[in-house]
Amino acid sequence: MLVTLLSFFVALGVLITFHELGHYWVARLCGVRVLRFSVGFGRVLIKRVDRHGTEWALSAIPLGGYVKMLDQDDLVPAGSQTSTGEVTADPRGGSFQSQPVSRRFAIVAAGPLFNLILAVFLYACINLIGTQEPEAIIAPPTANSPAARAGLQGGDKIVAINQSSIASWPQVRWELLQMLADGGEAQVTIEQGGAQLNRTLALPSLADPSQADAFRDLGLSLASGPPIVRSVVEGSVAQRAGIQSGDQITGVDNLKNLDISALIQAIQQHAGQTLTIDIERAGQNLKISLIPSPHTLENGQTVGRAGIQLGAKVSMVTVSYGPIDSLINGLVKTFDTAWFSLRMMGRMITGDVSLKNISGPVTIADYAGQSAKIGWAAYVAFLALVSVSLGILNLLPIPMLDGGHLMYYLIEMVRGKPPSVKTMEWGQRAGISLLAGLMALAFFNDFMRIFS
Repeated sequence: MLVTLLSFFVALGVLITFHELGHYWVARLCGVRVLRFSVGFGRVLIKRVDRHGTEWALSAIPLGGYVKMLDQDDLVPAGSQTSTGEVTADPRGGSFQSQPVSRRFAIVAAGPLFNLILAVFLYACINLIGTQEPEAIIAPPTANSPAARAGLQGGDKIVAINQSSIASWPQVRWELLQMLADGGEAQVTIEQGGAQLNRTLALPSLADPSQADAFRDLGLSLASGPPIVRSVVEGSVAQRAGIQSGDQITGVDNLKNLDISALIQAIQQHAGQTLTIDIERAGQNLKISLIPSPHTLENGQTVGRAGIQLGAKVSMVTVSYGPIDSLINGLVKTFDTAWFSLRMMGRMITGDVSLKNISGPVTIADYAGQSAKIGWAAYVAFLALVSVSLGILNLLPIPMLDGGHLMYYLIEMVRGKPPSVKTMEWGQRAGISLLAGLMALAFFNDFMRIFS
């Protein structure tokens, strides 16, 4: 829990600060006076005033931030006397509202754009430093699956998809996931028996990413070695049978050379029945009898459970690029992620994708903790993904968001004058209602994931 909370608040701090720095930096560049730069909302906990008169603050509620700029209500009329008897100069040039609409547009757009720039930088850093990723070697496809019908076989190494080079399994998943949003065909280049071959993989349209893993439906999975027991649940049937953390499972009954999927399937299909588990432990071969405990699913099906967490040894490859290629790949990954997010949002609006895919702070915190436990690369990639999502969300033309203000400024550019006060008031009410509804749905989905 501590790792999860710390990872979540660090992520929020980085993303919010960078977003607000975009507003701040462009505002200062346009000559607008910034009164306060706050990370968080509500009561100010810590503050410091710099030489420009900007108050830098850390506030109590860490779910956002803001940059308060000088506006017309803050202006002191020129020639007025202050409490010290000084005569004020006209500060109108430093107010936000006095700026031309093009400058106001740039100041508001800078926040979301800085989030996208941050994502490019983070992806580029990952590419430049390099990461260890599973090699794109596939397990035997399930019978009659699209992968099996395409002629893919266990041990095939995927080296390209639609002429784009593939270096690792995560790249395979990302390339195919984007295509699954629309369906169609993918031209997959594989290494099989020392030769490079081209295969055509039929892709069904991904109607709902929240359902079963699309790659399982494709028949594609990562090749792995024998299952290894990572941990054993306290009081489980596996613990009572004598299975220990670190055990390597080499067989179940008459099934040898099995992978994780085959082991899980064998356990699930033998609820209440005795299984003979072949184990290699510290160089010794052991046989352990295990009776999976019955567990009834929501659909009424009864499956067996053992109470073990599994892992496996996989072939790894170092993926890294030079400085220029790292930056280019960062730009491409940011664009692809942003475009994929917009497509999924569009399909949610049309009803083609379930609203269950909307996540809130609880799920984001959970993913922050999980990625931090995996390693720095996973956590940085998580930051980049959320930064893209934050940037895209804020660019949506919803009043109360940056995109809503940008919409008003575009109207002002076309009409030569801003929308009426009444129009903006109604827009603000609609925006608040929509955002409140989205937040309620996000929290509902979060808690449904927890309790289900």
